[in-house]
Amino acid sequence: MRIGIIGGTGGMGKGFALRWCENHDVIIGSREASKAEEAAKEYSDLAQKEYVSFKGKITGKDNIAVAKESDVLVLSIPYENIDAICSQLLPNVRDGCTVISPIVPLTKTDAGFEFISFIDKKPSAFELVQKHMKNKLNLVSAFHTISEKKLVDPKLLLDSDIFVCGDSDDSINVVRQLITEIKNLRPILLGPGSLSYLAEVATPILLNAMIKNKLKNPGIKII
Repeated sequence: MRIGIIGGTGGMGKGFALRWCENHDVIIGSREASKAEEAAKEYSDLAQKEYVSFKGKITGKDNIAVAKESDVLVLSIPYENIDAICSQLLPNVRDGCTVISPIVPLTKTDAGFEFISFIDKKPSAFELVQKHMKNKLNLVSAFHTISEKKLVDPKLLLDSDIFVCGDSDDSINVVRQLITEIKNLRPILLGPGSLSYLAEVATPILLNAMIKNKLKNPGIKII
């Protein structure tokens, strides 16, 4: 598969690229192609040091090109930018492209991290992205509680569960495959896309627990 990552020059994009390039081609996306190309070269060099061999290659292109060429598209972008970015990109995706939203409506207040959809009565990230989808069934919600600091180091085991919500068995199965390719991650299906807010709200819960209890880069594991 060709996996495109919008916002691929950030920490999450770097982590996904280093983990998935073992088996897939990864395309890093940025507003500026040159920035994406620089990041892709950096990630490729790191992958060559990390693995004896890997099947995929990591390249960088502008966001529109990434949207057009990807079989799977990961939206590693802020909640506040969903409408501006997705209105430009998602009309360009391939008909069979699975789109993954790890986006969380998150804000920091005096009380701690809070869920924007609750306190400001705004749509979930899934709902906002879905407005711009050509085929709404191809959108899957996942990867909200993954530790970015652990993700970027392939030597570290993540050993956690990833909540998944979606409306198409085919798209869900694509995402479940990608989750299981990252060692010790386990996909946990929560239900349809309408329940995505349950997966998204897990992020502020986890962040507040981490800070108040001085935990180091925790994940969520159901036992």
